[in-house]
Amino acid sequence: MRPSKRAPNEMRNVTFERGVARYAEGSCFIKFGNTHVLCTASLEEKPPMWLRGQGRGWVTAEYSMLPRATNTRTRREVTSGKPSGRTQEIQRLIGRSLRAVVDLPALGERQITLDCDVIQADGGTRTASITGAWVALHDCIKWMRSRSMLKESPIRDHVAAVSCGVFKGTPVLDLDYDEDSTAETDANFVITGSGGLVEIQATAEGAIFSEAQLTTMLGLARNGIAQLVDLQKSAIG
Repeated sequence: MRPSKRAPNEMRNVTFERGVARYAEGSCFIKFGNTHVLCTASLEEKPPMWLRGQGRGWVTAEYSMLPRATNTRTRREVTSGKPSGRTQEIQRLIGRSLRAVVDLPALGERQITLDCDVIQADGGTRTASITGAWVALHDCIKWMRSRSMLKESPIRDHVAAVSCGVFKGTPVLDLDYDEDSTAETDANFVITGSGGLVEIQATAEGAIFSEAQLTTMLGLARNGIAQLVDLQKSAIG
């Protein structure tokens, strides 16, 4: 039995709230159960310096957790002078995931930055960030098209992410903190709406995992992503 009493293939309750940041070109407040993330999309009418003159744009991301997003206060990373290795790894993952479904030349010489700020953490903050950031990005593109900055949307597909793991010997979907902190295997899957694999992160934490368990987790993830994409479609519809 999972601590949350969910079935192995059962997601937490997921909700999207759009347009929550007054000044951002796109925004979404996403909740994966008790994990809550504010995602905002900010447009700049120029690409990063290293990309200028190449006729294409860029999509990037920044990620952070508020000091009391967890049980005990975490020191703000700005006070240490640089983001932690974990933060850098997560924000690069978010950026890669979104760029996988964006036609960068069609965006033009512009940059869109997705800021993902974790308000409350209960496992799966990176997967919630990716899933919510897609909605914020969509609304930013919609904002641009409404102002004739783009004729067509450069977004080619949906993208979402979900965690899986092996908990007490059983592959399960969408781990909360109680499971994530004690799971034998921890994995994250980033998959497009059409089913393409963007990234898989899987690590044996307490015991090695088998190919059969990995295949089972992938199947669970595909079902979870399909649910998330349907929710994205409902949110923007």
